Amino acid sequence: MTAHPLSHPCASQRGGIFFRLIFLIFFLCLLFLLYLARNPLLRMAASFWIVDEGPVASDAIVILGDDNYNGDRATRAAELLKAGWAPRIVASGRGLRSYASVAELEEHDLTDRGVPVTAIVRFAHRAEDTREEAAAISQLISARGWKRIILVTSNYHTRRARYICERTFSPGTVLRVVAARDSDFDPDNWWHTRLGIKIFGHELVGMVVAMWEMRRNNAQTSDSGALEFRPAKVADLDVSSTLLVYR
Repeated sequence: MTAHPLSHPCASQRGGIFFRLIFLIFFLCLLFLLYLARNPLLRMAASFWIVDEGPVASDAIVILGDDNYNGDRATRAAELLKAGWAPRIVASGRGLRSYASVAELEEHDLTDRGVPVTAIVRFAHRAEDTREEAAAISQLISARGWKRIILVTSNYHTRRARYICERTFSPGTVLRVVAARDSDFDPDNWWHTRLGIKIFGHELVGMVVAMWEMRRNNAQTSDSGALEFRPAKVADLDVSSTLLVYR
């Protein structure tokens, strides 16, 4: 009795090789298509991080700390103030020493761009990341009774900043996020520079961490029935020529 031709081991082996070859060709074609489309895909990935909602009449413009070397965030905030969108700018920045802070550097950048000192609220704090800075700014907003805020930060940082601030600011706060062009990050060519790749990777990791931390906070809120608010450490709050210290 002879075996069926299709059940022969050699035929089965040839069939397996054929399907593996087809899969390999398909995979190589897919890689080739991705290579051809790499630039649009990388631009799309960068554009995902950018949120630019446009300004509305507000109580204050807030610059998030650690502006770049060229002061691009301060430049955008100054433009918004001169256009009449808000009467004041909050220069928010972490303390570098007990006698100096990033907020002071931002204030200097703003005055260099024609913003009157009387229109600047220097806000120094000891926040170590965007989440802690948002908590500190939330205290300032509540203390001043402001309800409408324009938040200015670097283009690549806008989505993460909005995600955090929307979950940190007091209920009823109207938040508009405006992107500042950043000379260190070009959304159209970011992968061509080492710094651009570093910034993109930092935002990717930062967003994942922010989502995890805010998720944990939400879980604690649901379990306790009320949010336990832990204010960020604020070094000094320069408002109306008075030094306020939060402990």
